[in-house]
Amino acid sequence: MHILVQKYGGTSVGSVERIKNVARRIIKSKEQGYSVVVVVSAMSGETNRLLDLAHEMTPEPTRRELDMLVSTGEQVSIALLAMALQDMGHPAISMTGAQVGIRTDANFTNARIQHIDDKSMRAELAKGCIVIVAGFQGIDQGNNITTLGRGGSDTTAVALAAALKAKYCEIYTDVDGVYTADPNKVSDARLLREISYEEMLELASLGSKVLHSRSVEIAMNYNVVLHVRSSLNTTEGTLVVKEKKEMEQIRINGVTSKTDEARVTVYDLDHKPGVAAAVFGELAKQRINVDMIVQPSSTEATHTNRISFTVKKSDLKTVEGVIENLREMGAVKGKHAIDRDIAIISIVGVGMKSHTGVAAELFAILAKNKINIEMISTSEIKISCVIAEDRVLDALRGIHAGFGLDKEPEKTAPPAASARKRA
Repeated sequence: MHILVQKYGGTSVGSVERIKNVARRIIKSKEQGYSVVVVVSAMSGETNRLLDLAHEMTPEPTRRELDMLVSTGEQVSIALLAMALQDMGHPAISMTGAQVGIRTDANFTNARIQHIDDKSMRAELAKGCIVIVAGFQGIDQGNNITTLGRGGSDTTAVALAAALKAKYCEIYTDVDGVYTADPNKVSDARLLREISYEEMLELASLGSKVLHSRSVEIAMNYNVVLHVRSSLNTTEGTLVVKEKKEMEQIRINGVTSKTDEARVTVYDLDHKPGVAAAVFGELAKQRINVDMIVQPSSTEATHTNRISFTVKKSDLKTVEGVIENLREMGAVKGKHAIDRDIAIISIVGVGMKSHTGVAAELFAILAKNKINIEMISTSEIKISCVIAEDRVLDALRGIHAGFGLDKEPEKTAPPAASARKRA
């Protein structure tokens, strides 16, 4: 039984007509000989509508009840899609996360999948049914409904594909695939035919909204081939696959940005072991995800340090509470400052592992555009810079043009040979 998992986002099922179009696409896959499992998001705008209702009812709704509420959005979508398929003469069954057997931890609104029992899905597939699963949700050990956080339907789809050992996991969205940059911000952004898991994971975590980073991580761990496509046309889209040797010949595959983070700087920290551990340990207890961290050398005269780090703007209230608690404990003695007007610009490419001078070229492009770099973070395949938020579009377009991302990459010699030529 060749299993195909498909995921359709909120825009793809945003109206009755679009749901019918999705049903027709699913039927084509079924007619090609696949047993099809479909994961569906809530209709476009529905989750926000439900969250607005919750906050009209109370300023601080409990996370358990929020999950109970917002999980209903996906149930509407799966039932309507099952009805559409049945009306077109194809047996289909809608199933919630609990009915499928998606077990999660009890971290409401941002739960993690722990186990999937695939027996119920396989039983329905064996009957010839198309299985329609509510994305974004599961059930904890106490049988409470949980949700996986924004973008959780991607995570659901890839986790099901891994559990079912599906041949592919197709992610249908409102864009044609993965681009070298956001085409809404960079007009000559180019559609990528293939990208490695590592590159896609970096892009997803650095601001690209095409795939959720947790879904890419699961795909990489379980070797699930992802196919990112548009539900609105027949464009082939982008394959997310294992890194291939020829991928290293391309220095940069994409540039991305995010403006949803702020920089927090804590001053006059004692320059001694354990201080940084205390700060970031308390942030971890509050489930605050810290992105970039910079700690300069200590000040000789006072023997103190300062630490700067970036966090989501939505977490700032909690972060300030943590700092105040640390101040009361004596771990933080100085003041702190928050800069909300920043952006993080990043370039990504597995070719960085075998090409020199990429960082220098990036910094030169930013300098040419008179854009100041305030923080830098690197890994083997990415370089990120904190810059002023009001320069983010200039940076995106300058970097995209400077690295020639608008052009199809030329066939080059293998990286080792290229390195010998440079030497």
